[in-house]
Amino acid sequence: MREHDGPAEPVDAPLVPASVSLPEITPKAVLLSILLAAVLAGANAYLGLFAGMTVSASIPAAVVSMAVLRLFRQSNILENNIVQTAASSGEALAAGVIFTIPGLVLIGYWTSFDYWQTFTVSLVGGVLGVLFTIPLRRALIIHARLRFPEGVATAEVLKIGASSGGNAGRRVRLLLGASALGGGLKFAEGGLKLWSESLEGALELGRVTFYGGLNLSPALVAVGYIIGLNTALVVFLGGAIGWLVLLPLYQAFVEAPADVTGVAAAKLIWSGQIRYIGIGAMLVGGVWTLIQVRGPILHSLRQLVLLYAARRDEGTGSALLRTERDAGVVWLIGLTAASLIPMVVLYRHLLDQNIIAGAGLTLLMVVTAFLFSAVAGYMAGLVGSSSNPVSGVTIATIMLAALLLLGILGREHPAGPAAALLVGAVVCCAAAMGGDNLQDLKTGHLVGATPWKQQVMQIIGVATGAVVIVPVLSLLQAKYGIGAATAAQPHPLSAPQATLMANLAKGVFGGSLPWHLVGIGMVLGVGIIAVDQRQARRQAQLRFPVLAVALGMYLPLKLSAAIMFGGLLAEYVRRGRPDSETSTDDQGLLCAAGLVTGEAMVGILLALPIALSSVWPSLAGDPFQLFADPPLGGWPGLVALSFVGLLLVRAAQAKGHAEHVHSTQSGI
Repeated sequence: MREHDGPAEPVDAPLVPASVSLPEITPKAVLLSILLAAVLAGANAYLGLFAGMTVSASIPAAVVSMAVLRLFRQSNILENNIVQTAASSGEALAAGVIFTIPGLVLIGYWTSFDYWQTFTVSLVGGVLGVLFTIPLRRALIIHARLRFPEGVATAEVLKIGASSGGNAGRRVRLLLGASALGGGLKFAEGGLKLWSESLEGALELGRVTFYGGLNLSPALVAVGYIIGLNTALVVFLGGAIGWLVLLPLYQAFVEAPADVTGVAAAKLIWSGQIRYIGIGAMLVGGVWTLIQVRGPILHSLRQLVLLYAARRDEGTGSALLRTERDAGVVWLIGLTAASLIPMVVLYRHLLDQNIIAGAGLTLLMVVTAFLFSAVAGYMAGLVGSSSNPVSGVTIATIMLAALLLLGILGREHPAGPAAALLVGAVVCCAAAMGGDNLQDLKTGHLVGATPWKQQVMQIIGVATGAVVIVPVLSLLQAKYGIGAATAAQPHPLSAPQATLMANLAKGVFGGSLPWHLVGIGMVLGVGIIAVDQRQARRQAQLRFPVLAVALGMYLPLKLSAAIMFGGLLAEYVRRGRPDSETSTDDQGLLCAAGLVTGEAMVGILLALPIALSSVWPSLAGDPFQLFADPPLGGWPGLVALSFVGLLLVRAAQAKGHAEHVHSTQSGI
């Protein structure tokens, strides 16, 4: 059944044999794929700008696909798999875009999102991510036999759906109900302004401030539930180090601003100083990730050379089984070359027709995109998408691009930071796609899908995400603002990664990067790696991945606290299950995914009146708002959040002790 040597393992035997050919790419599957990819791309864009983390939508997309396709007389598991493949590609692309592209607005290069440039960069990055995973599929899934836990979990959900028709409808009802709840609570807070978005306070002891806060977003609690206690705890630990240790130390030993106190003082020092320590730790994390995976990636590349040499000697790949047919080498090389042309033109235009700088940036972009797609794919296969090191590798790319441009253009060139960010954007999209695509290809490998058909649908999902992402970003910018707070937009989407990338690119060119703080973060990152390696030698369950800790230092503490609450709920549910019960049918996971999607969709819809205010001036401002200031502050939101936590626990327990499936995407 397969080309590799040795007996086939039962766990790898596809559900649909290679000798059986079922419809996969059908008109109804394509239409449903485009719709889900658009919705999930918008939802992940909102969540990533808000929380600095995104979640995988493979399982919810599979559940929705099963329910919708059952309405037709003919449907099958491979058709369902095609839909979830394309849908998850759309949401993965959103993760790559929102971690970088908003930085162009934050540095002042754009005043609003440029549609065609953003579309081009996101499409090229996403397509490269798909193309680079074509050769990596055989290397990492077939030969290396990596676990790809989220891919295995999605395959199990598809198998359950194929064997039990009644469950699909029940799961969709739960998903839609949770979406309605998440959306309703977001409308009450963000539209009607019935309560504030967070509870915050500060304790001042002399010149030192100890800050505490909790964001009241159900989506953040859902994210914490999805990623589980271990990851949530590590992110919160990073936040505690940044806000409760480094910030008071800075106030104690460095002269702090005298005109602000309390919560305002804590936020000012954290955003202006402590965040750069997080940058240093993330930079170390990206380099450490490369060091960790250098051996497996080089081995995979050697296998690819041998594989394609053997195919060339055999003449064609027509003898391959259906379940082993990837897109051809001609398509791989041709589309890769075609993808580079618009980037050469864009870089050359940005850099005053400097063809040397444009070609150099394009070469750096394609090499790092392939390398980091492989890194992301390998890490996703080893321990899951929650360890996809997107932030770390993007920081490394932007640093390399900025230093290259600094040498070619000098410090004064106005487009230097923007060009470095655009290189990082392509690489970030490719890396985000790398881990997600290989998870989907693992799912296809287990259910018996045709790889080249999955790869076609991945490109369709990427194209859909690239089309819708700019309108979503523009709506969110108009309604909430991105980055720093203003009088008109006091509670903007913090866009942690995009702010980090913008500060890094601007700091390298402007000479304003506080290298002493970055250096402290690098030393701290080395220490975290040492602790994590000690935990690994002890085979401890709790690990301290440096990128997750660094992300916590870079997130507002109130966000980390809400994520931690969700992680505690997940652990409570896990401890209440008998060890003998193992199933991927986790109703809590679907409930959490619904909460995220519902809040994100309503958050985007609340921005529509602003977009339409030029036609109907009466829609300007907040047309749904009941109170100028919430009369009870954030306390009603705390009650609502407690109810959400109870609902998550009850949903998880409803099926009778199901195994929790961690399923984050591009989280760090």
